[in-house]
Amino acid sequence: MTAKKVEIVVSPKPAHFVGDGFRVHNFIPGVQGLDMKRMDPFIMLDYNSKFHFNGSDRPRGVGVHPHRGFETVTIAYQGKVEHHDSAGGGGVIGEGDVQWMTAAKGVLHKEYHETGWSKKGGIFQMVQLWVNLPAKNKMNCPKYQAIENKAMERVDLGENGLVEVIAGEYNGHRGPADTFTPINMMNAKLKAGGKAKFSFPAHFNTAALVIEGSITVNGDQKAASDHFVLFKNEGETFSIEAQEDAIVLIISGEPINEPIYPHGPFVMNSREEIMQAFEDYNTGKFGYLED
Repeated sequence: MTAKKVEIVVSPKPAHFVGDGFRVHNFIPGVQGLDMKRMDPFIMLDYNSKFHFNGSDRPRGVGVHPHRGFETVTIAYQGKVEHHDSAGGGGVIGEGDVQWMTAAKGVLHKEYHETGWSKKGGIFQMVQLWVNLPAKNKMNCPKYQAIENKAMERVDLGENGLVEVIAGEYNGHRGPADTFTPINMMNAKLKAGGKAKFSFPAHFNTAALVIEGSITVNGDQKAASDHFVLFKNEGETFSIEAQEDAIVLIISGEPINEPIYPHGPFVMNSREEIMQAFEDYNTGKFGYLED
């Protein structure tokens, strides 16, 4: 095993609103060096850093919109998110929970602050990732995986803290998420001075997002809260040490290495498939959902 070195540490770009309920910093693909091909299979990452929303009788969020060709992974750190789709699905993503939605051949979807939480307001913090699907799975039927925090595999690191495994594997412990390609996704929750080591194949695209606190990577590279760390595609192992109590989202996935043709809410393999997606959407093949 050789060391996996840091390629870049990225500070958050200025935030923008998605709808009126999600104030996000975009890292993938909006930052130079973090385009979809470089980060494959992770084709979008929006991070809603801590932001206080005042109470509101009308839940803030994003109205009805379509998806096709990929999966959305929503991780709630603070606050609650409610969602509904055109296939009759829906639910609440509570604090610490994850919703893994396979849009595949297409759904209409809306997401917004959970009604009860919205009335009170408070600190809201979340991550949404888009995970690409292989061509052979892009037209699968949509599905959901509602992963409650208590269902995540917890790896006790003793006085260092713990690792919550959402997908993939950490030290022989597998997370509950079912994925179409090899993906590792986990939260390292470290106490001040706590350390954790990670090991992923050299060719996997690997990164870390500092959700809370600040860390040192491989003993020398510092990363503050809300910063994104991209690793080089060489070597397998790296370590993080918390300079203060910290939460770090770790993602690592095997590139699919197929053409990526995105257009708005659709991510396919060719222009022709994108045109078909728009035709299917416009002719009602994504179903109906009230805004």
